[in-house]
Amino acid sequence: MNFMEMLNSILFLPLLSAVLIILFLRTSKWGGAMVSVLSAVVCAIMALVVILSNTTSIKSSFVLFELGDFSMNIGLLFDSIGANMLFVVCVVGFLIHVFSVGYMDDDNSKGRFFAGLSFFMFSMSGIVLASNLFMMFVFWELVGFSSYALIAHYADTPDAREASKKAFIVNRVGDFGFLLGIIFCWSVFGTTDFVELAQIIKESPDKASTLMGLLIMCGFIGKSAQFPLQVWLSDAMAGPTPVSALIHAATMVAAGIFMMVRLASIGFLTNDVLAVVMVLGSLMAFMAGLWALGQNDIKKILAYSTLAHLGMMGAGIGLGYGFAMFHLTTHAFFKATLFLVAGSIIHACHHEQNVFKMGGLFKRMPITSITALVATLSIVAIPYFSGYYSKESILTSAFAMASDRGEFFNYVVLALLVGGAFLTPIYMGRLFFNVFLGKPNSERAEHAKESGLFMSIPLIVLGILSIAGGWSYVCECRWFEGKMSCLIPTSACVFVGDFLKSHMKMLHEIPSVHTFEYLTLALTFIGIAIAYVVYGRCGGRDTLEESAPVVYKVLNKHGWFDDIYNWYVAKVQQRIAVLLSVVVDLSLIELLSVRGFGVVCAIVGQGFKRLHDCSANSQVKWFVAGIVFVFALVIFS
Repeated sequence: MNFMEMLNSILFLPLLSAVLIILFLRTSKWGGAMVSVLSAVVCAIMALVVILSNTTSIKSSFVLFELGDFSMNIGLLFDSIGANMLFVVCVVGFLIHVFSVGYMDDDNSKGRFFAGLSFFMFSMSGIVLASNLFMMFVFWELVGFSSYALIAHYADTPDAREASKKAFIVNRVGDFGFLLGIIFCWSVFGTTDFVELAQIIKESPDKASTLMGLLIMCGFIGKSAQFPLQVWLSDAMAGPTPVSALIHAATMVAAGIFMMVRLASIGFLTNDVLAVVMVLGSLMAFMAGLWALGQNDIKKILAYSTLAHLGMMGAGIGLGYGFAMFHLTTHAFFKATLFLVAGSIIHACHHEQNVFKMGGLFKRMPITSITALVATLSIVAIPYFSGYYSKESILTSAFAMASDRGEFFNYVVLALLVGGAFLTPIYMGRLFFNVFLGKPNSERAEHAKESGLFMSIPLIVLGILSIAGGWSYVCECRWFEGKMSCLIPTSACVFVGDFLKSHMKMLHEIPSVHTFEYLTLALTFIGIAIAYVVYGRCGGRDTLEESAPVVYKVLNKHGWFDDIYNWYVAKVQQRIAVLLSVVVDLSLIELLSVRGFGVVCAIVGQGFKRLHDCSANSQVKWFVAGIVFVFALVIFS
């Protein structure tokens, strides 16, 4: 089997798995799970084989159909960027499949769940391997459908139903702009193929348009839940926890980052577009960190943490797209670990999700607790953990840009990113201290037990990746200088590794950069200390809610964005729709065009009816008049 056949298998094997489960194994207790996990492990193995082959680039495409000057090409593209993302999708996806076997043990709809997971793997792999924007958009929409179906897995609960609809509708808003951008791209360049676009832009850089980039950026804003379309992600936590880990933390929400990185790497995004992405990302990095402090639900805390780190990746795109891809990878490892930790806790505590009703789980769930500690140290950016290197690269780049340009705009971006980084240890410390330390604050926490092997093994593997997953990328840079062993295949790290090698050495030539790094590290430890002082001995009480209820309410409601949007839809958009319905639909279209045409025809018919009285004399008159009219036409023509 050659590499292209392997890539086709990686793409279509999960689709085959989903179809088999839906048609034949939907009601089977374990058949669907076995088929889905088997397809996931085969895809992970084949992905590793392709990545380890050190193949620099593979592309295949063929014409699907032609319509005049327009031709639709579909095909696969595997390069260094795709290798990085394919490793994340297939390996993390496989581990979450294994975890799901234990988590969904008592679920009566396992078949439907695993069919949805397999279909998502097919859709996400399609985004990674798509050779052009049109093909990417097709899989982009399939990923949206997968998310909708999996969020609504618990269809008997109103929250899940509403969350799935909300996620689907909000994403369609962003996707509309994405589609307009793709059409604009084809009208300007005559192609949407990534390789062809790279060549055209290299020869004619002026063809890249800010408007085109902003339209395509709308897809990123929707899929990666960035301002102002961030409102769907926290509600999406109503789905099963493995779904939150795979789709809403590690892969799907990162698809927007991946798409923007791919376009930025070929020069498609202008400096103005990169500046907008950087501002929106840094704003979300700070705001979402604040909102996380006002949540009690363990999954919602992690959801807002995801929003914050997606914002940091967005800022990374503007600062240097390699930094964004680096943080995407490490974030997938430690955030998937944290969500699976949450799943293990929820499973052990009989679906309790309030962190203030937990406590004392370190003794009762040692494997879950240790992996949670590892992932927490990684996300708060403690040195030698993977999250430290990726987050530090973004912050250092922001500092270097602000120092070099000296513009107020760049200092605002830097301040927001540093503020978001400072908030991370506070809200993660709040979560960790309340869940794992102290005494149990509920009977459910009192009787919690460690999860089984199907749930523990993926936690351990992801925990290891949370520690060492970033080493492969920095082993050629300042920190390790080639002395560290690497867990991730080298060819999966080429894109980010080369970027870091060329940029980080340049950044560290700035004298004040080292001082800035020590300052951010000091802020991390200060944040941990604040979290311990405030929440380490709170005994199941939310001290923020007690001491500052107004602030807590603002943070808990995440700035009342939902209320604002509900008001806009009900009071503004609905009234505009009613006005358009009355003026345009009923008056112009129905009365004038549809019914008006019928009324005119009826009036004309009635007029001719009165001229015709069915008598012989009348018929002769009309006959003679007709003959005269015809002769007149012939003569005068």
